[in-house]
Amino acid sequence: MTSPIDPAAPFAFDGRSPFTYTGFAARVIFGEGSLTRLPEEIERLGARRALVLCTPEQRAAAEQVAARLGERAAGIHDRAVMHVPIETAIAARDEAARVGADCCVAVGGGSTVGLGKAIALTKSVASWKDAHEMVAETIDRLGGLDGLVNNAGNLRDVIFHKMTEDDWDAVIAVHLKGSFNMSRAAANHFKEQGSGAFVHMTSTSGLIGNFGQANYSAAKLGIVALSKSIALDMARFNVRSNCIAPFAWTRMIDSIPITGPEQAQRVEKLKKLVPEKVAPAAVALLSDAAAKVNAQILGVRNNEIYLFSQNRPIKTAHTAEGWTPETIIDRVIPQFEHDFFAMIRSPELFSWDPV
Repeated sequence: MTSPIDPAAPFAFDGRSPFTYTGFAARVIFGEGSLTRLPEEIERLGARRALVLCTPEQRAAAEQVAARLGERAAGIHDRAVMHVPIETAIAARDEAARVGADCCVAVGGGSTVGLGKAIALTKSVASWKDAHEMVAETIDRLGGLDGLVNNAGNLRDVIFHKMTEDDWDAVIAVHLKGSFNMSRAAANHFKEQGSGAFVHMTSTSGLIGNFGQANYSAAKLGIVALSKSIALDMARFNVRSNCIAPFAWTRMIDSIPITGPEQAQRVEKLKKLVPEKVAPAAVALLSDAAAKVNAQILGVRNNEIYLFSQNRPIKTAHTAEGWTPETIIDRVIPQFEHDFFAMIRSPELFSWDPV
């Protein structure tokens, strides 16, 4: 099942399409902490020699991993940029080809062992056909499917009165339709096996609001409704669906236009937020230990985790005679206006430095 590495294979990222990996088809093994089982696990997965991946700061730990692997260690690649996976993948692919490795071991911290297989899928989540083919290939090559994280994304930020139809369609296609396509492709498999979990990435741009992101905000709030509907429809099959609103600096939001000092200050604050802090929440929601968590929205901002409220009526007005436009203006609006939500943006609500 291990695919040969082709160092000449193309690598595609156009800044707007979903992130794609092309040409890094080798097996990937993720290991943390105790290393005693790594050699036998690599053998069990059908691989022969491993390239050890790490950041420059993790070089010492990587050397311990390589020593544990012995002859199975093909070398150490210590220029991994863990939160920019595209750059990590292409550099690792080339290095693995150079040293003759057919798998990789990613070095992290902690005291647990997490081993698994990964495959590269380069089709588009925006396509119904591609989504079903990717899910089918995953089940075929990895032997099953228990969880799905809808994480593909793109941005076309522009103020609303200048937004084009293409700006709207491109973002809706990846975020909202892509989440539907991938979830729908996995739904029957989860139903038949009587278990499964979805995690969808929403955003405070949709939950709260932001400038210049009508397309993105609409897609992300739509994902919340999609997740709730999946949870309601599939709970009977022991299938769960939850959302995460992540705060993290990634290549996707690196395209945010800087139009002034306020925006530049916001971007600098965003750069302090790392995606590695979001991953544990996604893993937790996918796990069997979170079996009672369904149809919820969590936020992750470095070491802060939030539970978001969901839409519920907060005030009511009624009359036996029925309402007219005039009586609504005269009686209902004055009664409600003290409870109207302020028109603020996400950066204004989350104004403090992340913990």
